[in-house]
Amino acid sequence: MKKNTIILIILTIVSKLFGFVRELTLSYYYGASGISDAYLISLTIPSVIFSFVGTGLYTGYIPMYNKIQINNGKDEADQYTLNLINVLIIFCTIITVLVLIFTEPIVKMFAIGFEGDTLALAVRFSRISIFGIYFTALMYVFNGYLRLHGDYVSPGLTGFPLNIITILAIFLSAKFDLMVLAIGSLIAISSQFIMLIPFSRKKGLRYRFLLDLNDQNIREMIIIALPIIIGASIDQVNNLIDKTMASSIAVGGVSALNYGSKLNGFIHGIFVSSISTVMYPAISKMAVENNFKGMKATIKESINMISLLVAPAALGCMVLAEPIVEFLFARGAFDIEAKIMTASVLFFYSVGSLGYGFRNILSRAFYSMQDTKTPMINGTIGVLINIILNFILSRFMGLGGLALASSISAIVTTILLGINLRNRIGRLGIKDMAITLLKILSASGIMGITVKLLFEFFQVYWSFKFSLLASIGAGIIVYGFVIYYMKIQEVYSLIQDIKNKIKELKTKKLSNF
Repeated sequence: MKKNTIILIILTIVSKLFGFVRELTLSYYYGASGISDAYLISLTIPSVIFSFVGTGLYTGYIPMYNKIQINNGKDEADQYTLNLINVLIIFCTIITVLVLIFTEPIVKMFAIGFEGDTLALAVRFSRISIFGIYFTALMYVFNGYLRLHGDYVSPGLTGFPLNIITILAIFLSAKFDLMVLAIGSLIAISSQFIMLIPFSRKKGLRYRFLLDLNDQNIREMIIIALPIIIGASIDQVNNLIDKTMASSIAVGGVSALNYGSKLNGFIHGIFVSSISTVMYPAISKMAVENNFKGMKATIKESINMISLLVAPAALGCMVLAEPIVEFLFARGAFDIEAKIMTASVLFFYSVGSLGYGFRNILSRAFYSMQDTKTPMINGTIGVLINIILNFILSRFMGLGGLALASSISAIVTTILLGINLRNRIGRLGIKDMAITLLKILSASGIMGITVKLLFEFFQVYWSFKFSLLASIGAGIIVYGFVIYYMKIQEVYSLIQDIKNKIKELKTKKLSNF
């Protein structure tokens, strides 16, 4: 698991860097404006419409495929996959037609503050971007299929063509025509799916038309996925409310919320997604085999790894929120007001970073046991808390209040999921995990104080950019030293894995020589 996680983290870091270049390009040419708001809403609509279905699809597909393969063999499991692909194509066609007919009302629902040119542009963009749901839907299946067969690299590479093509589209749209933004984004999404086709064929998945709407396996998967879809759809409604309220709070509010969310999401995309992606197929197989001891050990290890990696990054974002935003975005059309709004969003999203990470792991523990109702119920409670807090906190804190509401709801949901999981499979070793977390938070606190003081000190003698980079680098070194002497098992285990890998590479070189 650790080997695959490290590989995926490395790929994700590089891909996320390209993703940041994409966001920087958008902020440079369009800042936090009506154009960027219209563009982002047009991407949000297909994402919201299908992401909750896709989440349920991916989460239900993996344990179902494992079950079919163990009971009936790989050929039967592959037939189930092909049937699922064709069912999805039909479903996406129905969704696309409906959106094309009712585009303007849907856009108004997603961005109540839009009017005039911004609304018209969002409608034009959305009529193109909606076709991306075909490729998004099929990617969920192909990614799941490849990971089930041990290929974590290929799905991790799909971010590269997405980001490169999107960056090119943003540049060309500024030079020629705004519609290149929407067309380029559609091409970028399709490139991700096209890239997965040859890798899936190597694993034995060859497309042929196979459609059986009465397939018992599809029906069973829908039963598993339905609570996830309901829970995720409620979550997407919450995201919709966030963006709707942001569009009313300030011009460029949607963009500022997006930039802050993407910065915070950089941490989760690298660490949380990588760890949970590798963990999920493993614990799904353990659940089928009733290996709960192995499940608990894997869950504990995953949570400790997330604490180790996410806590210092989140605290660093809180301590240096405004300098980070200024360093990354403050150029071109991105003005001082956009910087202040985005920094506030980043700070308060970072408050809940560990909550988001733990929630992801705990939810997948239930999904692996084909219990999708528990995460749905807890997720619904979290969303209701989020919506209530949105209206209260945004009145006093603006966009920052929306981000803080999301963080608080994530923490509450995590606590509820932890209690439910302990009742379901027994003791999780919460005491040990809490001690580890306290050690990590202490080390992160020392790092945060060091970074803040060094940044202020360096600025007296050096430039802003160099001071920021130097203080972050020093903070990483300080955190590494402090955490090493805190006797955390995952740290020693990770260091030993790295040493073994270096030793293995040296042995191979000597044998080749």
